[in-house]
Amino acid sequence: MHPPVLLLISDDPHTRPLLEQALDHRQTTILLTATTEEGLRILKDRADLALVLCDESQGQIASHVIVSQARRIAQNLPVIILGTDGSAKAAVEALHRGATDYLAQPVTMKDLQAAIDKAHIFEAPEPHGQADRPSTFDQLISRSPQMKLLKHLATEVAQTDATTILITGESGTGKELLAQGIHAAGPRSKSPFVALNCAGIPEQLLESELFGYQRGAFTDAKQTKPGRFQQAEGGTLFLDEIGEMSPSAQAKLLRVLETHQVDPLGDTRSIHLNIRVIAATNEDLPAQIKAGRFRLDLYYRLNVYQLRIPPLRERPEDIEPILTSFLEIARRDHGCRIKGITQPALTILQSHDWPGNVRELHNVVEGLTITCKDDVIQPDHLPISVRSPGSAESNGEVEKTSLLAFGLSAQEMEKKLLQEALQHTGGNISEASRLLKITRNTFRYRMAKYHL
Repeated sequence: MHPPVLLLISDDPHTRPLLEQALDHRQTTILLTATTEEGLRILKDRADLALVLCDESQGQIASHVIVSQARRIAQNLPVIILGTDGSAKAAVEALHRGATDYLAQPVTMKDLQAAIDKAHIFEAPEPHGQADRPSTFDQLISRSPQMKLLKHLATEVAQTDATTILITGESGTGKELLAQGIHAAGPRSKSPFVALNCAGIPEQLLESELFGYQRGAFTDAKQTKPGRFQQAEGGTLFLDEIGEMSPSAQAKLLRVLETHQVDPLGDTRSIHLNIRVIAATNEDLPAQIKAGRFRLDLYYRLNVYQLRIPPLRERPEDIEPILTSFLEIARRDHGCRIKGITQPALTILQSHDWPGNVRELHNVVEGLTITCKDDVIQPDHLPISVRSPGSAESNGEVEKTSLLAFGLSAQEMEKKLLQEALQHTGGNISEASRLLKITRNTFRYRMAKYHL
């Protein structure tokens, strides 16, 4: 194995000695340049670069240009920025542009050494088939820079002591998968991961599910049952659809988060908790707060660190690897014959809006494994729900759109119907109820059900 070649772009005479100390006498070749232009030339000319360090300390080096060029030349080439802005915003922006790491000045030898070690430039190539090590976020298949940044931020927060994390994103984007990845990447990975869908349990049962109860606490309490908080002791409790929680349960959840203690129904003792709570929602919680349906103090307590999963329409480059993964699973489990997709068909998928996100894409692939009899997916194999507007007719016959292709649950579909009816009628409930052919009282009941 040849010594790795490092490119240092810096006009500060103190940076190279610091880098040499961080390398700790490990054999390397360091190429040094003091200008952005020369750095770009070396990037183009040298195919053997293992790492680029871009120093902004003197204000003369354009790191964003270096990162952009490095990403065009080699997607996996690590780029470490030594920046002058110590804010979290600057670091996030650098990572979003494609930098591997961002160190704020003054940079210590220890921090620089850790960043270089994280780039794995001294590791020998692994045997064929083992190049990619398993990641705790492997189930979130992606290649987009947005998801790369999200996984980086999730890994960072997973290794901290943050006891509450809020994940936001549309339905079907994979919020529970992200929560599982955070759990697996952190120090609580060997303890339980317990999930609870707050919208899937009747309001009168939610509190007993969360907090547990003692035998005899109520008529049907024939034995003591630990709640989800106790079940997750030492690990992670994932609360999905937190925006659907009742006001009473919100108040009790807030107290648990503040005191780190839970009071099971019928018990006079409080139980101390050591868990991480990850909450998720597809709701606009600030709007819910403004409408009086979600507690502001609970939002602040949950929103210690927020991660937003971008919808699939914002990252069309992820559609191909996700589809390929679904097809591989279908071939393995069901003997599916489909091996790939043509570029025209892929272009159609990438231009679709995907209201159901990854769940909708999964449903489309499931349907194709049944209807597509060829080895490769062609445009005419795709359901009408994802085709371009001009392909609504096939052989003079109009295909019927399947609501299942949207990947939404019955509750989510009903909620969207109510929202669209209200939007179409300008908020007129009488007109909206007539549109949906239900009574005004039924419409009002369902509005209350979905907090509309």
